[in-house]
Amino acid sequence: MAAQRLKAADVDAYIAAFPPAVRARLRKMRTTIRRAAPDAREKISYRIPTFALCGNLVHFAAFDHHIGFYPGASGVKKFARKLGAYEFAKGSVQFPHDRPLPLDLVAQIVSFRLAENLARYAPKAAAKPRSARTGARRKTRAT
Repeated sequence: MAAQRLKAADVDAYIAAFPPAVRARLRKMRTTIRRAAPDAREKISYRIPTFALCGNLVHFAAFDHHIGFYPGASGVKKFARKLGAYEFAKGSVQFPHDRPLPLDLVAQIVSFRLAENLARYAPKAAAKPRSARTGARRKTRAT
């Protein structure tokens, strides 16, 4: 059942490949992330579901004994105290199948990652010339 074995075309196909109990947990993760970052785009990256806006926000995946949640090192570091009840490493957290998903905490982490990505993107967008931001082309005067 490990996520690495799947080569899903999209998030729906990824979720559909799992048994009903795991599918329900994956759907809850997906819904929670989508609510916290409604403008984020879903995609498959590293063969697992990923939400992206101004770069990757978070990834999640199903394994035999847990749901893996990957908010990156900054997300784990910021919420390390609240994640203390779960196994976690530098950029990953494991939510065991025999315990309820901490969906409120997942939403907080996603919101943090979203703000982090937007803050990182805003200075770059502001530095670009207006024509590059809007996609407009400058007209050149014929001589």
